[in-house]
Amino acid sequence: MRTFILWCLLFVVCWPLAIVAILLYPLIWLILLPFRILGFAVHEVFQVVHLVLRLPFLLLRAPFRVLRLA
Repeated sequence: MRTFILWCLLFVVCWPLAIVAILLYPLIWLILLPFRILGFAVHEVFQVVHLVLRLPFLLLRAPFRVLRLA
């Protein structure tokens, strides 16, 4: 909603720039999409590494929880 209001304000102030912005937005979104996917993948890999490193400590802290789950 905030983006739409800012675009409307830009349209009132300088309509040619607003039209160019609305036309280039999908192209810029497509160019940036691989970087978003890569960022998501890197985040998930770091989360898996973090969980693997924490697993021994979780098992030592409360071994009865593992038996209850099994």
